[in-house]
Amino acid sequence: MGFVYQDERFADLQLLRYRLNGFDELSLRQKELIYYLSEATLFGRDITFDQNGQYNLRIRKMLEVVYCDETIPHDTAGFRALEIYLKRIWFSNGIYHHYGCEKFEPGFSENYLYDVLKKVDARKLPLKDGESIEEMCQELFPVIFDKDVLPKRVNKADGEDLVRTSACHFYEGVSQQEAEDFYARMKEQDEGKESPVSYGLNSMLVKEDGELKERVWKADGLYGNAIRHIIYWLWKAMDVAENDTQKSYIKRLISYYESGDLNDFNQYCIEWVGEHESSVDFINGFIEVYGDPLGMKGTWEGLVEYIDKEATHRTQTISDNAQWFEDHSPVDNRFKKAVVHGVSANVICAAMLGGEEYPSTAIGINLPNADWIRAQYGSKSITISNITDAYNKAAKGSGFKEAFVIDEQTLSMIEKYGDVCDDLHTDLHECLGHGSGQLLPGVDPDSLKAYGNTIEEARADLFGLYYIADEKLVELGLTPDKEAYRSQYYTYMMNGLMTQLIRITPGHQIEEAHMRNRALIAHWCYENGDAIQLVKRDGKTYVEITDYEQLRTLIARLLAEVQRIKSEGDYEAARQLVETYAVKVDAALHQEVLERYQKLNLAPYKGFINPMMLPVVDEKGEICDIQLNYSESYAHQMLRYSSEYGTLI
Repeated sequence: MGFVYQDERFADLQLLRYRLNGFDELSLRQKELIYYLSEATLFGRDITFDQNGQYNLRIRKMLEVVYCDETIPHDTAGFRALEIYLKRIWFSNGIYHHYGCEKFEPGFSENYLYDVLKKVDARKLPLKDGESIEEMCQELFPVIFDKDVLPKRVNKADGEDLVRTSACHFYEGVSQQEAEDFYARMKEQDEGKESPVSYGLNSMLVKEDGELKERVWKADGLYGNAIRHIIYWLWKAMDVAENDTQKSYIKRLISYYESGDLNDFNQYCIEWVGEHESSVDFINGFIEVYGDPLGMKGTWEGLVEYIDKEATHRTQTISDNAQWFEDHSPVDNRFKKAVVHGVSANVICAAMLGGEEYPSTAIGINLPNADWIRAQYGSKSITISNITDAYNKAAKGSGFKEAFVIDEQTLSMIEKYGDVCDDLHTDLHECLGHGSGQLLPGVDPDSLKAYGNTIEEARADLFGLYYIADEKLVELGLTPDKEAYRSQYYTYMMNGLMTQLIRITPGHQIEEAHMRNRALIAHWCYENGDAIQLVKRDGKTYVEITDYEQLRTLIARLLAEVQRIKSEGDYEAARQLVETYAVKVDAALHQEVLERYQKLNLAPYKGFINPMMLPVVDEKGEICDIQLNYSESYAHQMLRYSSEYGTLI
């Protein structure tokens, strides 16, 4: 029987599997390194749950106890609804949708949950000292069942207090203005410094006795038990590192986890971004700030990877020509880097996903995020080949493109060039887009506040869209001919104008940063030129691109403006651009898209089940191999992770 990519489906989700291609060809030392780093990755899971909402861990534990209790009938409507609700919590690392951020609505009643909780062994429930089941329910039930209690994980609605109205667990008792003022004062201390730190990245901001304080996430601080387990496995990984530089940056990461000092994090990033010889690499820490409405605090994530050598030729060609792309960008020369430093790019195989990268993961990543480190030391970009491969195989034969692409000619073009151009756009976005351009002297990297993430993603996407149509890519052998880019232009505009609406609940606006980015680009190009039209055929709306060359000119204009906004820190221009083009949803078009999509019977979101890694030991008790097992079910994996890696509850 061949490898099966598609697995379970429920709600709006489908679980896939990814294969570790070429794993057997790695050396024992590399396999052992991957195993140790994977353990360090899995021990961060509870951190992400708690960051996504302060009640998530207790709710997860409470429902897992019910789910595993054999005395409770499993063939009732209430239990089946509870099972789906719990599976959604596992997928989203909490009670909020991983993409839309809205709170899940349970399909079971308060009475049902209370009745089954009375039947389970109370000793297994997440009761506080001296707390009764009734008291636990009084605290947790409003969070689960009352739609007005903590309704959104991240709120980005213009004009509201984004901190007080967001349920993410990065702040306690603090207003948006207080948080912004607190960190503005801290940044004043760094004014003029060549190596500023990312204030707030690894801490919770709380108000105690009227005073604002940071609770730092470190080995002897907040999340300490999880972090100490991560450190243990990082020490093991350090012993089998591939070279001295890798060993050094792992040790530096350990030092940062122990101290919580963001200067240590800077040094780790500098060492990490400068190491290019190893085949195995990883991400482990408080990294991306999309989960914070103010775009400052890093949600914990983990990824273990090894190079896909054959596919990496493509990304290395791009990175080798980084200076050419920077020099020929259509942005103002003031915002270009005179010298591009240290851009590296690899196509990799994911070996283990964790935290914010699990079960739903990115297909490309570019780090570090600090602009000054990028400018002085460069960046590392990855495109994840085995994840992309799993997505592509799951999409084959779905009927999605046939339902939304305007005609057979365009569909044939997409079938011919789509996969190549999708991968290439991701490479350009990650390898060059995020690393391009520069801030003007004195501009605060956080000056765009809640709009910063959307503007940054738009900047990287526009960079990729502009260059994917350039004849330089044909010259470099990255695109087969000068017409190939049209497939990417069509699918991108179709997604931004129409098809990404399948991920929006009727009546809601667009809030997720990547979705806002795509809507911004597509709607701006649609409304500021004649290259794109929305046309009706047989009562259905389709995207028609009438002038691809004009569309590229529009993309160049928008890229120049977005880079200016980023480089100058123009908050008001960012706000106007995002609120005008990226937020609002046409209700009639939305309803039409949802109805057409529903007929396809597809799940709009997909995530992954990790492989199991099983150490094989010899008669001396030493590891002699790492075996992979792809047979674990979704529920078994999630329950096992809660049992084996549950450090915070």
